[in-house]
Amino acid sequence: MTAMAHEPLTQEEVLLEGFLALETPEGFRAELIEGEIVVTPPPDGDHEDYIGLIVEQVTLHSRARMQFAGNKGLILGNGRDWPKDRVIPDGTFALWERRLFRGADPWMPCDGVTMVLEVTSTKPKADREAKRRCYARGGIALYLLVDREASSMTLFSEPEKADYREHCTRPLGKLLTLPAPFGFDLDTADFL
Repeated sequence: MTAMAHEPLTQEEVLLEGFLALETPEGFRAELIEGEIVVTPPPDGDHEDYIGLIVEQVTLHSRARMQFAGNKGLILGNGRDWPKDRVIPDGTFALWERRLFRGADPWMPCDGVTMVLEVTSTKPKADREAKRRCYARGGIALYLLVDREASSMTLFSEPEKADYREHCTRPLGKLLTLPAPFGFDLDTADFL
């Protein structure tokens, strides 16, 4: 009887295995975005304040009861994408009744995610471009981007293939309408 040789790993499989085995310093996070491993440091206080302001308004004003997770690992892409993107949004919203996060693995599929939130920090180009494409490929209906450099907020909607067909940008200080299931105007006056 002869021993069978194992099939060699593909470059994508090696990348994914290396990514999943990566240990980052406390507070840092690692993501696999369009085939590149991206490591980011802990956010500053303003970054976290913006997230808190948005979560508070969603909690108080959303027409549907929403569940929120900060820094939840999402597996994005469809069956043709390899390796699948593994992205950690600053915030992830889902309908409360779905209880999407309870019992979820550290990296979970994005099915059922209603909206993701990013606040630009050390790598704003990744938030503006690469992550936007990842979220669209994952079919996430809404992507809310707070762009601190541009002093604006953009809501991307209607994902199609690798991008969103619609977007609405407002300067910070103005109202931005969040469609159903949220159904309210997000007030950004406190962002200034």
